[in-house]
Amino acid sequence: MSALDQHFSRRRLLGTAAAIAGGGVLLGCSPGASRSAADLSYWHLMTGGDGIVMAGLVDAVNAQNLGFHATQTVLAWGPPYYTKLAMASAGGRAPDLAIMHASRIAGYAPGGLLEPWDLDLLAEVGLHERDFPPLVWQKGLYDGKLYSIALDTHPFVLYYNTEHAEKAGVTDDLHTLKSTEEFTEVARKLQKVTGKHGLSYGYLGDGSQMWRLFYTFYRQQNAEMKLVPGQKAQVDEAAAVKALKFVQSLLDDTIATKAGDGGTATSEFLHGESGMLFGGVWELPPIKDAKLPFDAIPIPTLFGTDAAYADSHTFVLPRQSKVDPERRRHTYQLVAEILKRSVKWAGAGHIPAYQPVIQSSEYQELKPQSNYAGIPAYVNYDPDAWFGGAGSDFHRYFAENVQNVYLGSGDPAAGFEGFVKRLNVLLDRPQPL
Repeated sequence: MSALDQHFSRRRLLGTAAAIAGGGVLLGCSPGASRSAADLSYWHLMTGGDGIVMAGLVDAVNAQNLGFHATQTVLAWGPPYYTKLAMASAGGRAPDLAIMHASRIAGYAPGGLLEPWDLDLLAEVGLHERDFPPLVWQKGLYDGKLYSIALDTHPFVLYYNTEHAEKAGVTDDLHTLKSTEEFTEVARKLQKVTGKHGLSYGYLGDGSQMWRLFYTFYRQQNAEMKLVPGQKAQVDEAAAVKALKFVQSLLDDTIATKAGDGGTATSEFLHGESGMLFGGVWELPPIKDAKLPFDAIPIPTLFGTDAAYADSHTFVLPRQSKVDPERRRHTYQLVAEILKRSVKWAGAGHIPAYQPVIQSSEYQELKPQSNYAGIPAYVNYDPDAWFGGAGSDFHRYFAENVQNVYLGSGDPAAGFEGFVKRLNVLLDRPQPL
């Protein structure tokens, strides 16, 4: 028995999985015990353009005839994926490899649902800590062990229409903004050019979109948010209120629409009806396809400290009841080969985590991707919490308390206070270990 098998009973692991994943139902597709060491199972949640690129990467590795063949299983994004992965890990019938958002590691590693990476084996396949940005590497650590290896960083950025910016005379300003007042002035100049809005930002009904912008501005004030089980949430209320008031001021139906969703915001920007768009780098492909004159840059530092919200797709080793050493070695090799080809992944907008790719001339020639390649140096992930991360309820709790603030009818201080109260209820519950 492994150390994890000795420490965690199957019943305890199943309880952990249910608590973390939301009590989902375990479905099919569990890897069979009869697989050979050359047959690797790989689960991920990449669909659409990302799914096509990932499939191409895996096919390219398989074509190298390295002694193994990886079979992909693509599952629905969000709670369905994380529920199924948690339950498969708890049952010891997980895939050899899986994708997990970095923001979910805090919920899975403590409960024994993941196995740590062996640094010596990583070195054998050519992967080292020095190959990754420090903050990105550190996010994969728990209790001194490495539980995830980042494929990318995908931050929230600022897109802008280059033609509108030139007409408004703000092209240079966009790259040197240092205050909320300067940003507001640029947005108003762009609004005069478009005749509709200076900025597009969709958030209605989308807690993740609300959180991404808020947390960027919150962290730009060097404000911390620590969520420790058994303790009250450690937050900076003054910084939170300041960030929320600024967002509220932008949503005035002139600079940006007061009540817009993500689809409306993107459509507005693509049709030239605004000069800027707050959005994720994953929105790059449709913007490029629209043949719009645009560029993309990090969200300007408006509150004094460089900070950007992001998450990362990471590779993890879900817990298995029995590990075949040869198949595990092949799994390490699969990850290394995907990372070394990840310039293809950058085509979808993501920033590759593997630094030799970032430093390559092929990546440096990618525009606008290379414009925001420095973000991992000051990236900010969701606060660590067993109940947080992509596809969890954490962002929904934020929306429940803050959406009215964004709409202009809620008080920023009261909205944030309600969110913190909700967090404290969760922190008061025992962490499912």
